[in-house]
Amino acid sequence: MKRQDYISWDEYFMGVALLASCRSKDPNTQVGACIVSPENIILSTGYNGFPVGCSDDEYPWEREGEHTKYPYVVHAELNAILNASGKSLRGARIYVDLFPCNECAKAIIQSGIREVIYLSDKYAETPATLASKRMLRSAGVTVRHLETGLSTLTLNYHKK
Repeated sequence: MKRQDYISWDEYFMGVALLASCRSKDPNTQVGACIVSPENIILSTGYNGFPVGCSDDEYPWEREGEHTKYPYVVHAELNAILNASGKSLRGARIYVDLFPCNECAKAIIQSGIREVIYLSDKYAETPATLASKRMLRSAGVTVRHLETGLSTLTLNYHKK
C-alpha cells in the first residue's frame, strides 16, 4: 500500500519557494519564488537580493533613511524570471510566499506566466499591491491563495 501522507504539488512547489527564501540575506524580509511548467517541472527559482556582482556587504539593507535597499534589491519573482535564462515561461505558474508587487506583476505578465499562487498578502491595501492585482486581473492571470493544512515542513538531512 502506498504512503498517504505525501504533500500535494502546491505544497511541494511552495516549499521550494520557501526554501529559496532562506538564501536571502535581507535582515527584514525573505521572499522566495518557484516557477513551474504546466507539466509540474521546476523551470526556475529566485529570492530577493542584490544583483550579481553587487556585494551584500557594500549595499544598504536599511528600510528607512537616506540610503535604503529599495533602489537595489531584485525581488524574488523577477530573479526567478531572469534565472530562467530564456526558457519559455508561457503557461507557467509562479509560487511565491508574498503577493507580488506591481513591478513584479509586470514581469510576470510579460513573461507569459498564467497563474500566481501565494501565501501572504500582508501589503494587500498598498497602492503597489492594488496596482498589481488590477494588472494581473486585466491580463487574465489567475491569482490563488494557497490553502493548506500544513504549518511546517521539515527537511531531515540525516534520514536513517
